Amino acid sequence: MVSLRERAAAVAGTVRDPEMPMLTLADLGVLRDTQVDGEVVVVSITPTYSGCPAMATMRDDLVHRLTDAGFPRVEVRVVLSPAWSSDWITEHGRAELRAAGLSAPGPAKKGPVGLTLSPTRRALTCPRCGSPRTEVISEFGATACKALYRCVDCFEPFDHVKEI
Repeated sequence: MVSLRERAAAVAGTVRDPEMPMLTLADLGVLRDTQVDGEVVVVSITPTYSGCPAMATMRDDLVHRLTDAGFPRVEVRVVLSPAWSSDWITEHGRAELRAAGLSAPGPAKKGPVGLTLSPTRRALTCPRCGSPRTEVISEFGATACKALYRCVDCFEPFDHVKEI
């Protein structure tokens, strides 16, 4: 028999990221925990960036999905420590990013990250043709968590999800 917590976690795990709808919050690694405390489902999420504008939508989507599934009271908590890391994206999530034409992040940088004003050098391959010959167009793509690149061989632009 499936427990109430397992059922709530399964429902929460189906909620999609509003900025990258090919990913669930679980695939993105934003969904940290789901617990049941009496009549209240408590869901913990961690933003990919401080001030992420999608957090309110994520919260609302979790509340709606869980209440629609029959859970009368839902509380969403934002957990800031430890900070989210792109290493938390699941392998399934990385495959979904590539299938949607986005470049998945490589391993996150460990330790202090120095501030530079020049573009970050990344070893990427084009998600469309596979060429390693790519160049950065802008450190900010469609959202703050993405950088905009162009393939030198097929000339197609693409977003790269940044390593954090």
